[in-house]
Amino acid sequence: MKIKKLKETKIMKNAHEVDARNLYNTKDAMVTIITLQPGQALRPHITPVDVAFYLLEGEGVVQIGEEKQKLGPDTLIESPADILHCWFNESDSPLKFMVIKAPKPTKPTIFMDASN
Repeated sequence: MKIKKLKETKIMKNAHEVDARNLYNTKDAMVTIITLQPGQALRPHITPVDVAFYLLEGEGVVQIGEEKQKLGPDTLIESPADILHCWFNESDSPLKFMVIKAPKPTKPTIFMDASN
């Protein structure tokens, strides 16, 4: 049995420049926990695989394609492969969510600039 504690997992360097920690990372799948502080957001991006987000703590706005919705804890959001998605923390409290990618991407993520 392998056990990994979030607080003991190092923050990984990432394009979003936020607290992102890989809890599970194999050749087949990956699970990352992202914490956005008030006012932080992910860079809009397109992932080449299906992604499931599970909102753990706080309240945030998720964008999948053209749809945007404000959501709270204990909510699962599905984002199909090759669709723009992003998270925004517009609240006064930290936002924490789990990112599940399966299969693990073999192609790079495409990041959009502010004008897209």
